[in-house]
Amino acid sequence: MTASLWALVGLPAMVGAVLLVSGRRADPVAAPCAVAAAGLALAAAGVAAVSRPSVSVPMLAGIPAGLAVDGLSAVAVLTVAAVATAVLLFASAEMGADQARGRFFGLMLLFTAAMLVTVTATDLFTLLAAWEVMGALSYALIGYWWGEASRVRSATLAFVTTRAGDLGLYLAAGAALAGGAGALQLSGLAALDGGWRDAAVAGVVVAALGKSAQLPFSFWLSHAMAGPTPVSALLHSATMVAAGGYLLVRIEPALAATAWAGPVLVWAGAATALLLGAVAFHQSDLKQLLAASTCSQLGFVVMAAGAGSVGGGMLQFTAHAAAKSLLFLCAGVWLAARGTQELDGLRGAARRRPLAGAAFTVGALAVAGLPPLPLWTAKDEVLAAVLHLGPAPYAVGLAASAVGAAYAARALAAVWSPVPAEEGGASPEGSEQRPPPSEALPLAALAAATVGLGVLVLPAAARWWRALLGAAGGPQPPAWEMAVSGLLAAVVLAATWWMCARGRAEAASGRRWAGGWLGLETAADTLVVRPVAALAQALAAFDDRVLARGVRACADGVTRTADLARSRGETGADEAVRAVASGARTLAAWALRPQTGLLHQYYVQAVVALVVLAAVVVLMR
Repeated sequence: MTASLWALVGLPAMVGAVLLVSGRRADPVAAPCAVAAAGLALAAAGVAAVSRPSVSVPMLAGIPAGLAVDGLSAVAVLTVAAVATAVLLFASAEMGADQARGRFFGLMLLFTAAMLVTVTATDLFTLLAAWEVMGALSYALIGYWWGEASRVRSATLAFVTTRAGDLGLYLAAGAALAGGAGALQLSGLAALDGGWRDAAVAGVVVAALGKSAQLPFSFWLSHAMAGPTPVSALLHSATMVAAGGYLLVRIEPALAATAWAGPVLVWAGAATALLLGAVAFHQSDLKQLLAASTCSQLGFVVMAAGAGSVGGGMLQFTAHAAAKSLLFLCAGVWLAARGTQELDGLRGAARRRPLAGAAFTVGALAVAGLPPLPLWTAKDEVLAAVLHLGPAPYAVGLAASAVGAAYAARALAAVWSPVPAEEGGASPEGSEQRPPPSEALPLAALAAATVGLGVLVLPAAARWWRALLGAAGGPQPPAWEMAVSGLLAAVVLAATWWMCARGRAEAASGRRWAGGWLGLETAADTLVVRPVAALAQALAAFDDRVLARGVRACADGVTRTADLARSRGETGADEAVRAVASGARTLAAWALRPQTGLLHQYYVQAVVALVVLAAVVVLMR
């Protein structure tokens, strides 16, 4: 059933490429074509998840490149395709006819195809190619409104930061190639010799932390908010930002084969989950809050990879994708209605848009880790595995889950708070226009998925999930531990909501340290972005002043040589050719003279020729 695999990655790629190349001519049909392509890709993902196809083609001598769907990637492709379909359906109403829909939907489909290749890649070559395409397309999507300089700067900052981390993937590919051709397969990294294995794993870790916006790379996700809301919903949930965490879970055997990778990832994920959770709590902008919470939530996926909890990591990956895309789409609904992302400006937004309010509540409660929603189960499973590495990272992770409940409560309190009468609070709740189907269906579907994944808390469903992922036998949280974490989430959620409702949490939002993303942007701007920009400008100047001038000088030299050859050599050659032609014409004219057409003259000519021939014979004797 390799056709399902080709359809899975080929349909969105081909339709996206056609829409992108067609430009504004494709605007009228861009949205339905994109939604249809994504829907067919989702159907192909379902078939592939059951049939488990694989394809392989030669890349280098003895080194194949391929795609395959196993238990792990089956979950990933279904998640990516489902979220992409929902987001594109929502975007069909969100993106107006004046916003170059052909270019937008083309980029979104190509971005989705790159992510689908990333999660099904079996080797570092294929992974690296898809990784690069995804990064380049993220730059185009974040800076989609390229007419505004601030958005282009945000896209550049995000691109340069992730590219700095992506260099690790080149290190990993080089180390794997040096260690043996078989090691280019992701499943072969664990079998590398010690030194090459450590280098390859280190490269993958750096690239994954950069892509998933973990410390110290986290701040770039703040600038990714410059793109349209559907871009944020897709990029922050199931695609680019989630790709790093997924990759770490994919190579978990290689991480386990090293002595250092597991602890490093556990602490990196725990620190990101806690500190970026604090950043999320101190944001006054809803999209910035959701962006920081993405870093925090994906910290649990990174922890899972380091602790060897494949089942918990993939449940966190999937449940977070559903909940976070839901939250971003709700934010987009309110942004379109209110024209603001500020929490103060969104007071009562959930009351005016009941469907979006209910959907946002489901997503926020899931992110808070409230039972029986799936992120509660996922976090407890991850923390149970982390506890085997020591109580300290477990305590940090548990604190991070409590902070998650706090920032979820702050967002809920803002959108559900009553609107003062002077701001229009007297108008009836739910009085705004009914949402169109293209808005209502994605919200309802994602909310249902967020709630439905909670079934994995049941023992039978949990066993099936671990068997699907090949992760049977891992540490599982005891019932009392899950009860404690669920109670902690509920208490923190209620207490924070109460404090926010009475204005007691407002002062915290002004703290520069957390509200300013820990000062990471300033450090990165000084250490990475500005040096890279300066180097790019220097290389551009070198290109203009040295290389380009050299090329122009060579061209001028060739032109002058040609002119000289034409003025000197070609003139003499032309005269010689004309002389030869003139001589030929003269000989031809003499040759034509005897040709008179008179028979008696031909006889005379023959007699003369015979006399001359006889004279020659006599003389030669």
